[in-house]
Amino acid sequence: MPATPAWPPQSTPRLFVDRELAPGPLSLDGAPAHYLVQVMRLKAGDPVKLFDDRTGEWLATVATTGKRDLHLDVTERLREREPVPDLWLCAAPLKKGRVDWLAEKACELGVARLVPVVTRRTVVDKPNADRLRAHLIEAAEQCGRTALTALTEPVKLAALLRDWPAERTLFFADETGGTSALAAMRAHPGPAAILIGPEGGFDADERDTIRALPQAVGISLGPRILRADTAAAAAVSLWMAATGDW
Repeated sequence: MPATPAWPPQSTPRLFVDRELAPGPLSLDGAPAHYLVQVMRLKAGDPVKLFDDRTGEWLATVATTGKRDLHLDVTERLREREPVPDLWLCAAPLKKGRVDWLAEKACELGVARLVPVVTRRTVVDKPNADRLRAHLIEAAEQCGRTALTALTEPVKLAALLRDWPAERTLFFADETGGTSALAAMRAHPGPAAILIGPEGGFDADERDTIRALPQAVGISLGPRILRADTAAAAAVSLWMAATGDW
């Protein structure tokens, strides 16, 4: 007897939909419809996986297709929205390409919130929010996540520190030296954030201001010099191993 194939198959297209999903008809147009109809060549009866960052992941089937739109029947919920570790990544915006990579890895690694932080040595003051969000969505689609990393508006370092929540530990990558990152993170469980500076690092005044914050903990990421995006991925990985959901 041949084995019954899994349904839906692993090759089923997977798409983020920015609206709350529920069983019933669903119409898509614009870029999502173009992707499913023109790129994936879906036809009536084909399955699609959808997630909405609210209720989880759903199975749908194509009802009809048009040149610029697509009609689906949402049939069943496959998974609830995943629990997300309470970790923020506060990072100075980088040049195009490197900041895109950083956004992708933040989503893949399970960061709850990505906060662009403008420092004195920041190269890019205003990152392209639409492009960053697109990279976050694409990473979630490809990696099977049912939750998106939230993207905030850029904030200046002074404002970030002024309004810092009392219950959240701020681990900042201190290039002048600090506690071993893994040891520090194990010693400070609970809501946390990781602060990564720009390519040129924090200047002396900024570093002093960060250290003056009661919730701040300076950490070392080892003896090697890391690029800013590498430092962010390394620090998030260490936190996930120490107190996250790894």
